[in-house]
Amino acid sequence: MKRIVLSLLLIAFIFPAVSNAQTNNLKFGHINVSELMGMMPERDTIRQQLQNYQKMLQNEIQTLQQEYSQKLQNYQENQADFSDLVRRSKERELQDMQQRIQEFQSTAQQDFQQKQQELMQPLMGRIDSAIKAVGQENGFIYIFDTSAGAVVYKSQQSQNVMPLVREELGLE
Repeated sequence: MKRIVLSLLLIAFIFPAVSNAQTNNLKFGHINVSELMGMMPERDTIRQQLQNYQKMLQNEIQTLQQEYSQKLQNYQENQADFSDLVRRSKERELQDMQQRIQEFQSTAQQDFQQKQQELMQPLMGRIDSAIKAVGQENGFIYIFDTSAGAVVYKSQQSQNVMPLVREELGLE
């Protein structure tokens, strides 16, 4: 009976010490990926390409709207002279044109988002690869993105890996 009690006491004292020692060896890191993206030289090129694409889409929408406005004005000025058949045809044409403009605006927004993802994917891939490499090389268990807003607490024991990732990416 003494042996069992002694064994239980030893386990009770040794297990927390071993468990605590293992916990102290766990390495956690954090990085602000949004801040890192702001440091990447490619971001200016991507931003410019997106602005150019957005301007092209806006110009097309503006052209369609101007064409619609001209046809509407022409219809309003001459509607008294139109026969019922011509008037209905012009009204249908204006409604169809308005619907096409709305569809184009919706499609343009989706296109812009797709273009943004397409341009950002290689940059995000480089960043992700660098973070993973730093994590593996330095024995981190987790590296949290503080810009994502999911981290509600960050201990002083969590290491900011920004300098390591910047080095991995070759950023000064």
